[in-house]
Amino acid sequence: MADLTEYAATFDLVDSDDDGMISAPEMARLMEVLGRPIGPDAAQAAVARLDANGDGLIDLEEFAAYLAANQ
Repeated sequence: MADLTEYAATFDLVDSDDDGMISAPEMARLMEVLGRPIGPDAAQAAVARLDANGDGLIDLEEFAAYLAANQ
């Protein structure tokens, strides 16, 4: 399991509404800021790839696990 504290600050930047989850609109905003804009369908697909529990959102554990596995 990834060390959640290692990824929490980055997660908090992406979680713009501070609800503890990253949604498809937040993913789209992140990609726009990174200079790689994506549409709503691509943002939803990106969230689905990281969404291990199937709730349609990315929580800190899912985010950290993805980043740790892709370093």
